[in-house]
Amino acid sequence: MLARARLSKGVQLSSSSFLSRRLASTKSLKETLQEVIPAKQEQLKRLKTEHGQAVVGDVKIENIIGGMRGLKAMLWDASVLDPNEGIRFHGLSIPDCQKVLPPAPGGKEIIAESMLWLLLTGQVPTPEQTRQLSRELAEKGELPAFVESLVDSLPTTLHPMTQLGIGVAALNRDSSFQAAYEMGMKKSEYWTHTLDDCINLIARLPVLAARIYRNVYKPGNPLPAINKDLDLVGNYSNLLGYGDNQSLTEYLRLYIALHGDHEGGNASAHTAHLVGSTLSDPYLSYSAALFALAGPLHGLANQEVLRWQLAMQKEIGNVISNENIRDYLWKTLKSGQVVPGYGHGVLRKPDPRFIALQEFCNTRPDLKDSHIIQLVNKTSEIAPDVLKEHGKTKNPYPNVDATSGCVLYHYGFTEFKYYTVIFGVSRALGALTQLVWARALGLPLERPKSYSMDALEKLVKQ
Repeated sequence: MLARARLSKGVQLSSSSFLSRRLASTKSLKETLQEVIPAKQEQLKRLKTEHGQAVVGDVKIENIIGGMRGLKAMLWDASVLDPNEGIRFHGLSIPDCQKVLPPAPGGKEIIAESMLWLLLTGQVPTPEQTRQLSRELAEKGELPAFVESLVDSLPTTLHPMTQLGIGVAALNRDSSFQAAYEMGMKKSEYWTHTLDDCINLIARLPVLAARIYRNVYKPGNPLPAINKDLDLVGNYSNLLGYGDNQSLTEYLRLYIALHGDHEGGNASAHTAHLVGSTLSDPYLSYSAALFALAGPLHGLANQEVLRWQLAMQKEIGNVISNENIRDYLWKTLKSGQVVPGYGHGVLRKPDPRFIALQEFCNTRPDLKDSHIIQLVNKTSEIAPDVLKEHGKTKNPYPNVDATSGCVLYHYGFTEFKYYTVIFGVSRALGALTQLVWARALGLPLERPKSYSMDALEKLVKQ
């Protein structure tokens, strides 16, 4: 246990403090939050009163017309994305998280419950706390009958992400926040009802997502019952029909934990935050986020990578050589296309999530021997130099999408259109926890100022 608790250099809290916290704490998630929130509220108050007029950056015309990239304009406390070192969750890097966050019983990889606890509280949970949370999620995982009927009535030709968004929005019928708001609850109670909705939604997402999968790809196969002794992703894998494949289940655990949060500025997280700032309940807020995630420039990327890698595999055959891969990369670029899975809106180094997934592959002989995974590995070695030579990419390094879908494909999970649904189950961890904090901190309605091109030209002249 002491070895698992050691953290790398730069982590804010010592390993001994993490370890003592893990051993000592038996508090529930809500009890832990009740302890943490007052200090965060006081920190926000100090920031507003002592530094409210401090300047933290400039706004250029290129920011306004370039998708607001790089603007420091949003509070998101769970994670910070550094261009060079990658994501940190409350100060913990991905390797740090892999050392200290409890896995599932008998497993080795981070699980959703551990990451959810960290994102929500800033603390590392004990194994007992994660098991308690797993059981709570399992007990709350069943769908209301009307949502089952609604999802079953949707045409199987409707995109799985559209079905997921519809199902999540429909769950708002049972929103604790909406009901309490209509009864006139106090603002100080907003976060508790938001938390109730968020936990219920996270609990129900695997069942909803699996029902969509079965309806579209495995019609006639009934869903198994939720196993109260399994973690969230263990149940999700079982519901999908892959429960007997422990390697795939462990991969899904890692994938979903690592995709849980990636700062607040990405399209899906920002959409959840924006809609939530209107005091829409978490179901409506996250359904909007899912439709942002469904866009080709956001959550569909791993599908595009897999299609591209399979097309390369078909063209070059079974002989994987540097020359063949380099030629195919240049063929892609000269045709006016981008190389999918490379580059990132913020990162300027290889994505630590990509590295973590590749390390997972390297520990399993079946993945090391997989032709598609070997192709991914070799491409990741060659592509950066080609992209640098091409000269039009700020970040020529692989991101997480360069490998995530290819691993699913190796395990026989070949329904491309469904991959983004798995991403949708994952991204709820970060987006929903920050809705709780937005309500706890009393964050206001988001309302940036917009300008016309004429108005911008007038500003420039002034």
